[in-house]
Amino acid sequence: MNTAADQRRGLIAGGNWLVDHVKLIDSWPPQDGLVNILAQSAGNGGGPYNVLKALARMAAPFPLEAIGLVGDDENGRTIRADCETHGIDARQLRSHPTAPTSYTDVMTVRSTGRRTFFHNRGANALLAPEHFDFSTTRAKLLYVGYALLLDALDAFDPQGVPRLAEVLRRARAAGLMAALDCVSENSDRFRPVVLPLLPQVDVLFCNDFEAEKLTGRELGRGDALDHAAVAAAGHDLIQAGVGRWVILHYPEGACAIGRDGTVQFQGSVRMPAELVVGAVGAGDAFAAGVLFGLHEDWPVARSLELGVCAAAASLRHASCSESIAPVAECLALGAAHGYR
Repeated sequence: MNTAADQRRGLIAGGNWLVDHVKLIDSWPPQDGLVNILAQSAGNGGGPYNVLKALARMAAPFPLEAIGLVGDDENGRTIRADCETHGIDARQLRSHPTAPTSYTDVMTVRSTGRRTFFHNRGANALLAPEHFDFSTTRAKLLYVGYALLLDALDAFDPQGVPRLAEVLRRARAAGLMAALDCVSENSDRFRPVVLPLLPQVDVLFCNDFEAEKLTGRELGRGDALDHAAVAAAGHDLIQAGVGRWVILHYPEGACAIGRDGTVQFQGSVRMPAELVVGAVGAGDAFAAGVLFGLHEDWPVARSLELGVCAAAASLRHASCSESIAPVAECLALGAAHGYR
């Protein structure tokens, strides 16, 4: 007998909506220095926008819905038109009458793929709990990104809890599985802002930097990555309240740590250097792949594999999503190039 949860279908994503202005540069300059812009483009940015567009490009067989605030401006109209093109329901993507659509200038160094972000918060700073309506959606999953970059939702309520907790709680009460992602802010706000949210989170996405900030553990980098520390950090976050999965990712791969004690590692795709154009949006492409698998009730190992393959696909273009392909094509990258 099917339950109400089994009958839910689709993913609704809320949080940061913006336009990325991506510039490919030949090197990173010293202060007051000059470098050359080799190419430039504009594209989607922000967790919800990137995840939904990635899922659309992967040909996800379930509904995609948007929640957020944009400006009544050209960037906002561009976002709406892109949602329509990709079949994303934008009825809860509202226009603010005065605040501009958020944007980010992304500087990507050609030789390394490393990127640096210059961000204008814009209308995203005003997104509040009242903008989230779960009364009509039949979605199975809610994805919210990014904690620490949504001023009104990061603000504390009278009980000292970030207001985003109310959104997550209401989503779960309505029958959705709640997934959360945070931004890699170099600050001391992770513990006071993100940790109180975790009891209302079913799936937490975080990279190695964010996991270190949340747990205080050192995970290492590259050949010095400490897999035992990665698993321990995931268990710490489960103990802090995450209901189902901590999905911890890093350049060399990813690890899923489950409340049931599961620890599953997956190496990243060994993409040839000549195929890598830029890494912007790779983390969100990874999240989209994992969320695809979770929505379809895949084993977590298969979900992680699609995640790293979707991330690899995104590396082939300077924007966040333009080179992401249907699921079979993404998985073919892993088969062709192997895994770390």
